[in-house]
Amino acid sequence: MKKPVESGAPDSLDARTGAMDSPMNFHAAAPKIPPRILCIGMPVRDLTFRIEELPSRGFKVSASHFEEIAGGNALNAAIGIVRLGGRASLAGPMGDARETSSRYIFDRMADEGIDTDHLMHMPGLVTPISNIMIDSTGERTIVTFRDPELWKVHLPDKDTLLEDCAAILTENRCAEFCTELCHEARKRGIPVVVDVDRAMSLREGLLTASSHLIFSSEALQATAGVHDDAAALKKIAKLTPSFLAGTRGPRGTLWLDQRGELQETPAFPVHTVDTLGAGDIFHGAFALAITEGEDVPHALRFASAAAALKCTRFGGAFACPQRPEVEALLGGQPAGSEAQAGKRA
Repeated sequence: MKKPVESGAPDSLDARTGAMDSPMNFHAAAPKIPPRILCIGMPVRDLTFRIEELPSRGFKVSASHFEEIAGGNALNAAIGIVRLGGRASLAGPMGDARETSSRYIFDRMADEGIDTDHLMHMPGLVTPISNIMIDSTGERTIVTFRDPELWKVHLPDKDTLLEDCAAILTENRCAEFCTELCHEARKRGIPVVVDVDRAMSLREGLLTASSHLIFSSEALQATAGVHDDAAALKKIAKLTPSFLAGTRGPRGTLWLDQRGELQETPAFPVHTVDTLGAGDIFHGAFALAITEGEDVPHALRFASAAAALKCTRFGGAFACPQRPEVEALLGGQPAGSEAQAGKRA
């Protein structure tokens, strides 16, 4: 497996886009210790069902396959970060330590090499659980239960969490318990990448406690109150100095450069069988590339390639590719041509 490039952003890193003088080089020698990214969120117990199509209201369908996996935005992103050559720590709430599902999730994270020291068990509560139906096009439909009491978690102290931290990756639904930490990280010059997958207030603290805000198209338009991604980005840009982007699945990513001009990063065309976890892999890969010193255009291409490859396989984030596979796709090889090499890496 090829090693990642040296971590640490150069002095010329732009505040909005991360633009830098040196070109991307994923083949450069790796640092002795890869960058550590702190992923903040809630691990989830995912119950996945493969179906031909969603049933009509009041009807039943049979699933062709069932699998229980560990999931959640932060956990999925952490898997991607580690598979692609970084280090990942998870922080956030979980249910009671006596839960069977809790032990299962910890075992899976240990298998992936993810640090779980900062996860907080909350006695008497239930770890989030999702019912996920994946249809024949690879699209997923999700119903999730999160115990409302989980939002009352108190994370470990800031110095503990930010020690040896190259970046924070979180989601806007966790603003209630992570915004203060993100503000402190920015004061220390640590990048904060926020996955915005639901509408956020235009007075939201994470607008100024972040360095990079990456919206889903739906959340972008709902947040800005307009029905056009480009117009939404430009409206939100007036409220934050953060880099802004909107992901649009197979239509690629729309983003604003340091001049406030629209740019677009196309998606990689692949045969999609399972989109579950693809967005989280995108965010994890993007955060990793930024900590490795890549500029935004190259970081977005790296993230797009990783997410595209994930979509070609079942298994949620556990179908995330290894780094050699992503490098091969970036180098022009067809998706899947490095699959066996990636499995052996």
